[in-house]
Amino acid sequence: MIATTAQHIPLVIKDIAPLIHHYGYLAVGGLLFLEDFGILVPGETVLTAAAFYAGLGQLNIFLVIIIGIVASIIGDNIGFAIGTYGGHPFLERFGRYVFLTPERIDKAESFFNKYGGRVVTVARFFDGLRELNGIIAGISEMKWARFILFNVIGATIWVIFWSLIGYFGGDHINTFLTFELYLTITIVAIIAARFIYKKVRKEKIR
Repeated sequence: MIATTAQHIPLVIKDIAPLIHHYGYLAVGGLLFLEDFGILVPGETVLTAAAFYAGLGQLNIFLVIIIGIVASIIGDNIGFAIGTYGGHPFLERFGRYVFLTPERIDKAESFFNKYGGRVVTVARFFDGLRELNGIIAGISEMKWARFILFNVIGATIWVIFWSLIGYFGGDHINTFLTFELYLTITIVAIIAARFIYKKVRKEKIR
């Protein structure tokens, strides 16, 4: 158990802080592991909360980073196995229990098919895509060696990025996470607008 601190905890990590406070590294590894094969868990918040405690000297930042990377990679590979061996039938049957709706799966798959292996690395920075990363790669029949390469790169960059923000950010963590949310919404809106534009253009050509 982590020692209690009277220091102000940034508002954005208050909800997840009790789990980190009581379970420490186990919470970091367990929650990131669950997120990376489809279960909706606020991964950035988990990492920033753990790194925030590390900044107070109550966790080791290097262990937070190592556990975060390993848990993320293992979780994604389980997702990859689910997509490879279970495919659409498995997701249609069990996906609803973890909020994997057909609409979410179709959107993620279409985005993945369009941009290929690069998505495995970049998708980790976007909510929705991150949770479906490994599953969609498996469904798309990507080679495992190619997937693991992009996956390791993406997990390492993502974990280090949010861990350093939590470790050094202090009260500015709120600003970073809010900016990330707005950035995600903006990018999704641009992608959706582009998709609609192309569809309307095709209809006009016909």
